[in-house]
Amino acid sequence: MRSSPGFRGGQTAANVALNAFDVAGYAATRNQVLPEEARGASRLSPYIRHGLLSLKQVWNAAAGPVSDVSKFRDELLWQEYGRHLYARVGMQLHRNLRFDVAWSGDFTPAAWPREMACVNWALSNLETEGWLVNQTRMWLASHYTVRSGAGWMAAQEHFHRHLLDGSRAANLLGWQWTVGAGTGKPYGFARWQVEKRAPQLCAACPLNRNCPIENFPSNTVPRPVAIPNPLLVRDDDLATTRGPTTVTERSTPQCVLLTVESLGDEDPALLAHPQLPVVFIFDEPALEKLRLSSKRLVFFVETLQDLAERREVIVHLGDPRQITPDLDAAITWAPVPSFEKYARTAAEMHPWPWLAEPHAGSLKSFSAWHQKLTQPK
Repeated sequence: MRSSPGFRGGQTAANVALNAFDVAGYAATRNQVLPEEARGASRLSPYIRHGLLSLKQVWNAAAGPVSDVSKFRDELLWQEYGRHLYARVGMQLHRNLRFDVAWSGDFTPAAWPREMACVNWALSNLETEGWLVNQTRMWLASHYTVRSGAGWMAAQEHFHRHLLDGSRAANLLGWQWTVGAGTGKPYGFARWQVEKRAPQLCAACPLNRNCPIENFPSNTVPRPVAIPNPLLVRDDDLATTRGPTTVTERSTPQCVLLTVESLGDEDPALLAHPQLPVVFIFDEPALEKLRLSSKRLVFFVETLQDLAERREVIVHLGDPRQITPDLDAAITWAPVPSFEKYARTAAEMHPWPWLAEPHAGSLKSFSAWHQKLTQPK
């Protein structure tokens, strides 16, 4: 199996990455693509996605120029917004929420023409390293759908298969935003963006004199969906969206069960039971369906190997619905639909460590969500 050349799984690697991150200059350079040494991106996202670093921990660690800290924390809030949105609407996030943009259809590799240096370079990074700066994610998403007219869901699955930080919340939200399905304003990918963020790619491109993205694509405004999703406006079941707010105990736990949402040493259930063995289940039915790249699987293995240096770790391969009833496990609740398969037979449930508590107000946009978040209670 092949690992990522740029990332190693595990709490030790996550701590090293967080301690090495310097937020100074982040606001000006977070979107820089090449040269790599000029990038301001934190490269913390794989560790945040799998709970090796919590959003609150990273938020508190950010220290430096006010403008850079503010911009960095704003990006963390986008992550939290995606989690709130996914926790509320669940699997409905797999379809267009507000505007009618093509989402279905088979994966169409031709929508990412490899003869374009910018596209080929970005795809190569996705498929070998399993990580992309946000700018190149938008380039690929925009070219696939806005320019090529292909449905975004299949390409989103390709991202999810390879990205070490691939989460349904962040990935689906990012694609909907880029193709205009969430805002009605598609992101237009054009040559000037490559020349600004990665001029080396244009200079070496065989299509340099006949660039297919010389200008912005035609600005087509998506139509609103016929029936807006009422969950975007109000949550009438906030308790379910938010999850438990206190520890609930059904019986005495015999182990701690970790999920891919929360693999860090500061997992609440793990902290509460420092003497218990730790269990992780490689979800065989899900793996057969998702066909994750070896990079993602190796990242999980590396994380478990690192944890095994401090705790007893037991690994299962199979269906969690069949394995969990016999575990009597303590577990941390997670804001994803798939958590249901772990929850029913848990001996003890711990609350999710939100950066910001979910509210029942509008999630139609990040600004609407954030405005409600900051209103006095």
